[in-house]
Amino acid sequence: MKQQVDSASKRRDLAEPLLFLGILFAICIVFCTTMGLGNFVNTLMNTAYSLLVDTVLYLTAIAVLSGALSALLSEFGVVSLLNRLISPLMYFVYRLPGASVLGIVSSYLSDNPAILPLAQQPSFRQYFEPWQIPALTNLGTSFGMGLIITLYVCGMKGSSGSFLLAALVGNLGAVIGSIVSVRLMLLFTCRAMSVSHPGRAKTLDGREWMNQTVRRSGGVSARFLNAMIDGGKAGVQMGISIIPGVLLICSFVMLLTNGMPEGGYTGAAGEGIALLPWIGQKLQFIFRPLFGFLQPDGIAVPITAIGSAGAAISLVPTLLEAGKASVSDVAVFTAMSMCWSGYLSTHTAMMDTLGCQYLTGKAILAHTVGGIVSGVAARWIFALASIIV
Repeated sequence: MKQQVDSASKRRDLAEPLLFLGILFAICIVFCTTMGLGNFVNTLMNTAYSLLVDTVLYLTAIAVLSGALSALLSEFGVVSLLNRLISPLMYFVYRLPGASVLGIVSSYLSDNPAILPLAQQPSFRQYFEPWQIPALTNLGTSFGMGLIITLYVCGMKGSSGSFLLAALVGNLGAVIGSIVSVRLMLLFTCRAMSVSHPGRAKTLDGREWMNQTVRRSGGVSARFLNAMIDGGKAGVQMGISIIPGVLLICSFVMLLTNGMPEGGYTGAAGEGIALLPWIGQKLQFIFRPLFGFLQPDGIAVPITAIGSAGAAISLVPTLLEAGKASVSDVAVFTAMSMCWSGYLSTHTAMMDTLGCQYLTGKAILAHTVGGIVSGVAARWIFALASIIV
């Protein structure tokens, strides 16, 4: 028996490196035959550097500010107040405490990881059961860059006039997608943590945690400064923790999403082989009934949103000018760009920060479903709104 185990182990030890090298070699062949070895390597490094400078540092700055604000809100009882007022609605909709609405607001005003400084605050985290903590990743991502995307869409010009209705419908679609994503994620976490009958709120010495407010010692000024600095430190730690996930995953997503620039490959940041949009065109027979895109090119927007919401929504004016997108498509673009919001590039880092790495795959699966639902919902809500208006 021992010999059989040793033999199987030896075969696995031999097969794994060979399989890994084969896959790695195949990936390199795909990129190099299209872009050239030098351009591929330069683009990979330049894209990673661009993400570090333009994205990670920006997110870190946001995290420091939002971390300081969230610590102040927790210190002076705002989180506790919101939790008491909104808990019935939030629990009914998301199965989360009312305090989670702060995560929605912070992510909507900035980006996905803005919810992490909140999650690092003990005075915020205390309102959640362990099985609810991983779902904060899905909740924050569903509203990431929401304000930026909404204002961008509202400010676009087109022959169809204002895109205000499309932006509002897109926001509503993202909310519906967030509910699906969070509730599905909670189902996964309950199973993973063997929670058969999840409770509603923690108790401590016979009192509900939701009625607790943890305050620092000292006067008001000292509490203000200490809370602000501690929250900012949590933001810095969050910014450092997301670097590997953003640089490694988002770089390859952008390589697979973006295409060759005019004039050919140069090795600059943001170039790619456009594999994901090509796949989207081949699957148009699926996407057209779901999202109602005017042209197959429209699928490039949600696919790009997997890696970067900002890059995705920036494609919309070009599609409109070329007559390849309708106002209904803009509503779907808004919903999916906001709900997905680069989740493939941030979920890994966010789950790692929350200490839930083993549930990363479940979080990605739940959010994939939620993003698709948001697009479908936006399409049909816009169709209904157009009839009414």
